[in-house]
Amino acid sequence: MTETEMEAARKAMIAKRFGGKAGGAKMGGKGTMRRVKKTASKSSAGETDRKLQGVVKKLGATNIPGIEEVNLFKEDGKVIHFVNPKVQASIAANTYIISGNADTVGLETLLPGVVSQMGPEMIQTLQQQMQAMTGMAGNANANADADDDSDDDDVPDLVEGQDFEAASNN
Repeated sequence: MTETEMEAARKAMIAKRFGGKAGGAKMGGKGTMRRVKKTASKSSAGETDRKLQGVVKKLGATNIPGIEEVNLFKEDGKVIHFVNPKVQASIAANTYIISGNADTVGLETLLPGVVSQMGPEMIQTLQQQMQAMTGMAGNANANADADDDSDDDDVPDLVEGQDFEAASNN
């Protein structure tokens, strides 16, 4: 074997054993690239919750136990409804913190139980909505009565003595 054949055989053996070129790939040492460290991204929700808890702690808010539901009434007639929320209060800062799962629902769905929670402005708004609804219902009933008379004209009267099955067979 000649020197060049021996060198080629060594390179082939190194490539077979380590995969790749014999002299081309360095593993560490001077002049090699640093390995990029992959970091796991922090969830923004967890970070936001941590910041929020820090602000609540600075306010000196205390937990208020025993609250089963909280309803926040919006001007458009919708209600933000919390079931079993965590309620914290800071009397000195005039601040209440309500956290938990919230649903935005219409006022009609909660109506029998929330009348005692409503202020005078909301009760007036509710009365106006009810009057508008009864006015619409009255107009709809009047229109329905008028339509009943006109529907009778559209359906022809039955003719006695005529056999429709015999006419359809012809």
